[in-house]
Amino acid sequence: MGLDTYRHKGLRRQLAGFLKEKGIESDEVLKAIEAVPRHLFLNSSFIERAYEDIAFPIGSGQTISRPHTVAFQTELLELKKGEKVLEIGTGSGYQTCVLLEMGAKVYTIERQKALFDLTKTFLPTIGYNPKFFYGDGYKGLPVFSPFDKIIITAGAPIIPDALLDQLKVGGIMIIPLGDKVQVMTLIKKIAAKQFEKVEYGEFKFVPLLENKEWGD
Repeated sequence: MGLDTYRHKGLRRQLAGFLKEKGIESDEVLKAIEAVPRHLFLNSSFIERAYEDIAFPIGSGQTISRPHTVAFQTELLELKKGEKVLEIGTGSGYQTCVLLEMGAKVYTIERQKALFDLTKTFLPTIGYNPKFFYGDGYKGLPVFSPFDKIIITAGAPIIPDALLDQLKVGGIMIIPLGDKVQVMTLIKKIAAKQFEKVEYGEFKFVPLLENKEWGD
């Protein structure tokens, strides 16, 4: 178990300042970035660079996203305290913790078993307790739906219908859409089968894989 020191806290303050300069306006998002000890999520060889705006590998072919990407996606969600959020792709759990810091009730799904086991064990040790699920993110969690917000943290070639169905009317989904390069896309559910779509520029994510495409 690593330590969170004054130095780390100072580096997080600097990171929050940098993100503000890069256009992140929400004080709640910046406070959450300042609160979550990102260095504890990284392999020790990367710790010195934990508060730079770069992505890192976390095993199972996945990455921990750049802080700017996490802050950008989170800001687009327009989160309010107490909202129920479905996160597709737990990964390292860093984005999960940012959502929890903002007072969301987080349901998070991971399809890589090794990563799921690791994160499920690790997050509670640093005080974060989302509801963890192992499975295919494309299917969502119908039994717990509808969700106020849905966030997809991996590149998706299509918008999964199951997830649209599980979004509350008035709810927002943030999804990086595309194959090689993704366009950050906000989908607002206006009525049962009516959606508004807004695009926010290109990002690079690891792909979201469907059940049938992955090995054991």
